[in-house]
Amino acid sequence: MSEEPDNVVLALLRRLDAKMDRVIDDLHDVKVRLTAVEGGLSVVQRRIDRLEDRVERIERRLDLVDAH
Repeated sequence: MSEEPDNVVLALLRRLDAKMDRVIDDLHDVKVRLTAVEGGLSVVQRRIDRLEDRVERIERRLDLVDAH
């Protein structure tokens, strides 16, 4: 009789372990994808910064900048 409860507990622990392995794998995938998104975002931010610089230069050349 004492074998049966242990087997049920062990079976549940094995299922839990398998689920945790899947969660760990999924989390790893999310981290990899997030790193890629951060890299892409930094590229976009650099392009926006360059565009801001260009617009400011154009505004100065056309005397469109308010003198504060």
